[in-house]
Formats: sequence, structure tokens, C-alpha cells
Amino acid sequence: MTGIIQTVCGPVAPEALGWTLMHEHVLCDVTPPALAAAGGPEVEITLENCWDIRHHWCLHLGNHRLDREDVAVTELERLKTAGGSALVELTCAGIAPDPEGLRRVSAASGVHIVMGCGHYIESYLAPGIADRSIEELSAEMVAAVREGVGPSGVRAGIIGEIGCSNPWTETERRILHAAVLAQRETGAALNIHPPRQPIHPAEVVAFVQSHGGDPSRTVISHVDRTLFTDDDLFRLADSGAVIEFDFFGIESSYYPFQPDIDLPNDGLRLRLIRRLIDRGHLDTITLSQDICTRTRLQRWGGHGYRHLFANVVPVMRRRGFTEDEIDTLLVRTPRRLLTIPA
Repeated sequence: MTGIIQTVCGPVAPEALGWTLMHEHVLCDVTPPALAAAGGPEVEITLENCWDIRHHWCLHLGNHRLDREDVAVTELERLKTAGGSALVELTCAGIAPDPEGLRRVSAASGVHIVMGCGHYIESYLAPGIADRSIEELSAEMVAAVREGVGPSGVRAGIIGEIGCSNPWTETERRILHAAVLAQRETGAALNIHPPRQPIHPAEVVAFVQSHGGDPSRTVISHVDRTLFTDDDLFRLADSGAVIEFDFFGIESSYYPFQPDIDLPNDGLRLRLIRRLIDRGHLDTITLSQDICTRTRLQRWGGHGYRHLFANVVPVMRRRGFTEDEIDTLLVRTPRRLLTIPA
């Protein structure tokens, strides 16, 4: 495998990455705009209210803000103790990216962090983004990969997560077009946060292809809140795109952004992954947890970044997943996607 993996602490050889989470947030603020506008004090998380906050995750100010580097270091040290090596941090413009903070957390914890770049869904974006040209937006992402984000000099190693709302807006289409151009120029992989209807993942992949993007280096996130039938999953897999199951650790069926969706638990996620593997799609699946709230961290009673490695991998082994399959899901495919030209 030629090329390098660009981490927040500098480039590393692909073989430096072991077990890797492909979609996480370490420092971010994804407070829903309506909740932020309402204001008020941040909720104090206690043993008495942590379940309620975790279940109704859109109602409590402060839960969506991950801004304590000391907590992040401790949480990532636990990931490392559980066998983890690296994670992809996809906090992009609109949800408070902190490149320098990520560099400090990575250095202190010893966990490789690959940072994303780009723009989140339109409702989170600063005024004026809609007025920028596709070429300007693309140049910004190319610069993030090749030179660094702003004055920090911290370079992104992946493009995304590029946000697409439900319904998908014209501004978001232009941003995704720009991201595809940046993918073509840099060779970096592209991660997309798709709209929530089952038709949308395939629609997004078709959009990427129509603008010259590479589906084999395009990751469709949040499949486990979007696609629930074999036919829909197989249709997306046949497109050549990478299917990402990144809600591991969310064990409640309740999904506040769209309550008519019943989320699967970890066991059902593994059954869907097994069916995809048996159909020949092992090389196009990635796994993660998409932690972006305090109540999913161990500090506040959650499962933490270690969960997939400490708790899910043992279940995979009991269910007959081979070591080769596990290494492909957690090591080989992440290495392939994160390797870019030096």
C-alpha cells in the first residue's frame, strides 16, 4: 500500500493503524439550532437523569457539546487499552471543529486521529456559505488536506462528513459537488451524512458518480438509521460505495430526529453486516459509533469510544466472524480508505 495516512500529528505509514473507528467526534458542538436558540443553562448530568438525557438526546442543552480535552484524553486512553489504535474525527464546519485541540488530545492519549474537513448540514452553517462558489468551497477542502485548516496547520486526512439534510437542500448539493472535486484532486476519501429516507443513499452515490467521484472511496454514513431491508442494503452495496454502520452503542430504538424510524440494536447490526459479508461485500463495510454527546462517554455513564472493541468484537467472535473478517472491517478497509498520495 503506497501513500500515507494524514493524522493531526502528522503523516504516518498505513501499517501504523490497527483497529480503527471510522466515524467519531471528539471535540464538537452539535447542539440542535432550535435548542441553542432557546438558551438557558447547561444541564448537569447525574445518575438520576443520564438515562433520560441519553434517550431524549435533543432536549438537554450542553449534552451535545464535547469541549473538555482532559475528558477526551481519558476516554481515548480507554479506547487504546481496549485494543483500539485510531479514529476518524469528522467534526467539520458548522459543528465547532478544533484542529489544534485534536492535535493535543491525540498527542496526550497516543491514539491516532484522522481529521475531516468540509461542511455539515445547512441549518448549522454560518451565514454566507450559500453565496460561495463551488470552486471556492472545493479549494478550501483541498487546502485543508494539503496545507492544513486555517492557521492551525493541522491537515485533514479525509473529506467530510459532508452534510445532507432531509430534504436535501440546493446549498448542500453544491457543497457535495465541491467535495467531490476535492476528492478527485487530493485522492482523499469522502464521507457523506445522507438524508434519512431509504432512497437517499443510492441517490447520493449517483450524484457523486455523475460529478466524477469515486464510489469506492466514498463512505455513506449512518446506514443503520437509513436502510433496514436486505434489498436496500444490497442496492447500495452494488453501487460500489462503502457502507458505514456507525451507531454501535445506541441500543434504544427511539430516534428523536425521525421517531417513525426504529433503530436496530448492536445484535441486529451484526446480522445485517453478516448478510452483506455473505453476499461478497466484506471489503466495503466500515464500523463506528458516531459519539457526539456527553451521555455516550464513560465519564457521564455511557459506553465510551472503547465499546466496539471491548464489547462488540467479542460478540462477533461468538457469532462466527473470523479474525480475517474482523481485521478487514477494523483495519484493512480503514487503511485503504485513509491512505492518500504522499
